[in-house]
Amino acid sequence: MAIRALHTASSGMSALQTQVDVIANNLANVNTVGFKQDRANFADLLYQEVRRAGLRQPEGNTAPVGLSIGSGVKLDSIDKEFRQGGMRVTGNNFDMAIEGDGFFQLLMFNGQTAYTRSGNLFRDKDGNLVTAGGLKLQPGITIPAEATGITVSEDGRISAIMPGQSNADEIGQIELARFVNPKGLQAIGDNLFLETDASGRAETGSPTTSSFGRIRHQALEESNVEVVKEMVDLISAQRAYEINANAIKSADEMMRVANNLRA
Repeated sequence: MAIRALHTASSGMSALQTQVDVIANNLANVNTVGFKQDRANFADLLYQEVRRAGLRQPEGNTAPVGLSIGSGVKLDSIDKEFRQGGMRVTGNNFDMAIEGDGFFQLLMFNGQTAYTRSGNLFRDKDGNLVTAGGLKLQPGITIPAEATGITVSEDGRISAIMPGQSNADEIGQIELARFVNPKGLQAIGDNLFLETDASGRAETGSPTTSSFGRIRHQALEESNVEVVKEMVDLISAQRAYEINANAIKSADEMMRVANNLRA
């Protein structure tokens, strides 16, 4: 009946609106350091089973296939794609990128630990390495005021270059965190994630050990959004939205014809 088509097509339009929202957010963050692409996943809704497959017919034979009518689609999940983003060399002494699965650890103002892939760090007035929002890198690392520069090895050892010295002094060690299920992390904005029951507890360790990844100094990880793919998905979603709208128009026209029938 036409009423079912109205509800089915409207569920498709609603789902596609959400997909366009996700694509728009991906494209908006194409230049966001360490951003991970979102992906919308869908699932079909319940079916009205008119005839079950294998049902024995009055004639004695068995129906080889069933007869079920679907009722539309729903948004099943929106998950992060944590594949590696490209590396951009910046030459900035406080820029770091992770090549691998790890996350930088940050101390939030409420005492919680947040996690990020964005390594564009700064030195605050006390010499601490912090984000643009003032969150301190954990474990805390303080750069001496007289230091003329720093070096960061692949395994996360930070050394400061002091005036009049030929060798750099080691001043700290970066520790990274990783999760069994990073897709279960809660994104809270500002390139930050929080641990959840779905992600599992954070496991911490030094870079280059146990698949935590390695540090690339004076570089940043770019967004992993693929603009061309997002544009293709956007066009596909737009066309599908139009087709669902046409299905609603067709169902409405069929109802109008039926209502105008005269005995």
